[in-house]
Amino acid sequence: MPNLPIGIFDSGIGGLSVARAIIDLLPSEPLLYFGDTARIPYGTKPANTIRQYSLDITRYLIESGAKAIVVACNTASAAALGTLRSAWPDIPIVGMEPAVKPGANATQTGVVGVLATAGTFKSQRYADLMQRYASGITLLEDPCIGLVEQIEAGELNTPATRQLLEAILLPMIRQQADTFVLGCTHYPFVAPLLQDIIGPERTIINPAPAVARQLQRVLTEHRLLASPSAGTNHQLFFSGPLQGTEALARHMIGPDFTVERLSI
Repeated sequence: MPNLPIGIFDSGIGGLSVARAIIDLLPSEPLLYFGDTARIPYGTKPANTIRQYSLDITRYLIESGAKAIVVACNTASAAALGTLRSAWPDIPIVGMEPAVKPGANATQTGVVGVLATAGTFKSQRYADLMQRYASGITLLEDPCIGLVEQIEAGELNTPATRQLLEAILLPMIRQQADTFVLGCTHYPFVAPLLQDIIGPERTIINPAPAVARQLQRVLTEHRLLASPSAGTNHQLFFSGPLQGTEALARHMIGPDFTVERLSI
C-alpha cells in the first residue's frame, strides 16, 4: 500500500529535523510522527528501557497503518534497531547513526567534534563506527548535558543556550576541531547558533538528509513510494503537553499537519 504513511518516532521534537529532510526529498509521502515528550530525555535512560519504549511506539505506528518506520533518534537506534527489525522483518525500518564517516572524510585537521548523548556514546553501534571509520582521526566527544531540554523548551537562541554550547564547542575548537557531527536529531534546531559560535570556516554535519536518502532507496526497493497525486496528510502526536511543541513543529516542518496529544 504505497500511499500509507511513513511512521517516525523520537524522544521528542528532535526527529522533526529528520521529518523535514524527508519532506524535502519525498514531498508526496504522508508522515505519522510520534514524539515521546513525556519521557524525554532518552539519552540518560537504560538501554532496556529505551528498547521497550521503541517496541511499544513502533507497534502503535504499524497498527496505525505505517508502511515503513524511521527511528529518528540516535539513542533509540543504538538501543533498539536490531530488536525492531527482528520483531517486524517485513516492515522496512531505517535508523540513525552519528555521521562519523562523513565527519572523518570532511576534516582537514584530523579532529572531529561529536555532539551526541551518553546513550549513543556507550553503544556498540558507535564503537563499531569508530573502529571502521575513525582510524587516525581524533574524536572529541561531548554528551551535551541539558541541551535537549533547552531545545524542547523552545530556547533555540537564548543566552543560556549560547552559554551551554560555548562550553561544549570552544574547548573542541582549541583542540583544532574543524568539523562537528550532530549525533542527536534535536541538535539541528540550534544549528544556526552553533554555526555562529564555531564560525563559517568550520563544518557542521547533519545526518538527516542521508537518512532521507536511505529511506528513499528502501521505499524504492520495496515499491512503496507514494503516488505524486496521493496528497499528504502529516499527523503529529506527542506524549507530553502540547504547549510550545506545536510552535516548534511549525518552525521545523511548516504549517501542514495536525497535532494531538497521545500516550503510548
